[in-house]
Amino acid sequence: MKSLLAQIKQYKAAFILAPVFTGGEVLMEVLIPFITALLIDRGIEAGNIRQVYLYGGLMLLMAFFSLVFGVLAGRYAAKASSGLACNLRDGIYEKVQQFAFSNIDKYSTAGLVTRMTTDVTNVQNACQMILRIAVRAPLMLVCSLIMCFLISPKLSSIFFAAILVLAAALIFIMSRTTRVFRQVFRRYDDLNASVQENISAVRVVKAFVREEHENSKFRKAAENLCRLFVKAESTLALNSPVMMLVVYGCILAISWFGARFIVAGSLSTGNLTSLFSYVMSVLMSLMMLSMIFVMITMSTASGQRIAEVLNETPDMSDPDHPEMQIADGSIDFNQVDFSYKHGGSGEKTLSHIDLHIRSGETIGIIGGTGSGKSSLVSLISRLYDADSGSVCVGGKDVRSYDTKVLRSQVAAVLQKNVLFSGTILDNLRWGKEDATEEECAEACRLACADEFIERFPDGYHTWIEQGGSNVSGGQKQRLCIARALLKKPKILILDDSTSAVDTATDAKIRDAFARKIPGTTKLIVAQRISSVQDADRILVLDGGTVNGFDTHENLLKTNRIYREIYEAQTRGGGDFDQPAPEGKDGVPA
Repeated sequence: MKSLLAQIKQYKAAFILAPVFTGGEVLMEVLIPFITALLIDRGIEAGNIRQVYLYGGLMLLMAFFSLVFGVLAGRYAAKASSGLACNLRDGIYEKVQQFAFSNIDKYSTAGLVTRMTTDVTNVQNACQMILRIAVRAPLMLVCSLIMCFLISPKLSSIFFAAILVLAAALIFIMSRTTRVFRQVFRRYDDLNASVQENISAVRVVKAFVREEHENSKFRKAAENLCRLFVKAESTLALNSPVMMLVVYGCILAISWFGARFIVAGSLSTGNLTSLFSYVMSVLMSLMMLSMIFVMITMSTASGQRIAEVLNETPDMSDPDHPEMQIADGSIDFNQVDFSYKHGGSGEKTLSHIDLHIRSGETIGIIGGTGSGKSSLVSLISRLYDADSGSVCVGGKDVRSYDTKVLRSQVAAVLQKNVLFSGTILDNLRWGKEDATEEECAEACRLACADEFIERFPDGYHTWIEQGGSNVSGGQKQRLCIARALLKKPKILILDDSTSAVDTATDAKIRDAFARKIPGTTKLIVAQRISSVQDADRILVLDGGTVNGFDTHENLLKTNRIYREIYEAQTRGGGDFDQPAPEGKDGVPA
């Protein structure tokens, strides 16, 4: 609750004014039946027309003020609840931007989307109901009870029995439904995940004719959600009949005993009339309170899920006095161990990595699937932190730098190339916001992207669809490389980012790098030997450990894994993830 209330911020005035005006509305409504009793007893039954006009006019004035207070209360309640929802969405989104990759690994994309949409909407609805009804109902209940006891303490004792029955029913309903609603919102995550996965991979689904399978999977998720909702709503349905039973029971009891009191002369007709109004107010207040409990039951689960994200502590943070300058592009791994904390097997992904790379060197990185190539380069830009040991850039631990400064000087083109909806220039300027069109064109020339951009009718102003769906995989990779080059980094990491381009274009890109950015340290993660064999040194990873680190020629002589990969690829076939079969003497067959 504290985490949610902290998001009220600039809407504090609305949160205060909504209950204040609600209180004024309740006060007017409570006084109207009291004036009605006076109008009947002193005006109508006494035959005094002046009293009728007086009390009638007073009732109209109170009704007008009640209307004004009600409108203002509704407006401020809407402003407060909508503002809270806006701030909650902003807070979640901002928090996610602060997360380290290890934090993001804890939550599914669908789960975060559900929290920002369905869960926030539930909290918004509950907030509006609380500001209006949770203030109005208790005030109306207390004021009406006071007026009832002033009129007839004996008749008013009937309400105690009604309250006990309702309290027992609400406790039963809430205890049953709270657990179910927690499960409901977890099922929402599954449903959103199914939709997101299907839409993002719709080409694969259609290519493999798996529409029926995906329909079946979605139907199952929807049916699970439906079943839980039916279970929860079936219990909540008890609320209305119990309420009606109590309402009509109270009316019958008061009618019976009230008539006897009038006959006995201990109660006037006007008082009985006003008593009935107060009875309805009390019972309606109880009904509204029961609705609030139902809404709170639903929104509690949503609030807990939102607070879970808001209270998540990022695994990474900048030091109090961070380094703001990076001396050069040298990289040092000093006895580094690393494992994924969330969603991983718990086993070390990298073990005892000890590497020293000079500024300006070109380093090739090669190894089988799961050998730790991407994990290794992720530590350089501090996408993750090492479990032990240290990773140094420019002679200083990456944890001592301001994160923005570090990542502005360590440009990474990751395995999954992402483009955003907008023009080619818009996407390139992610690397440098104020880059001129000429600077963008120069970066594209280095990445060999200019050749296909110039063929587009709109050139650099060509619109890119979301995810880059209207460009090929190789074009997307080259645009991502150009975007990274615009940062003019001291370290450039290409994580298998030329896999979708042909070997001739790959060679052109590497040649341009050697000529145009010789002072930049370049790390090239690749599957093809041809992409790394001209590097100054080549790192061979195997099972998260360094298996070799030398030049192409020396590795061919001394490193069995590298030699097997080379021979498998130069023979024009084979999967280098699987070592070539050995002969009897241990030499590759």
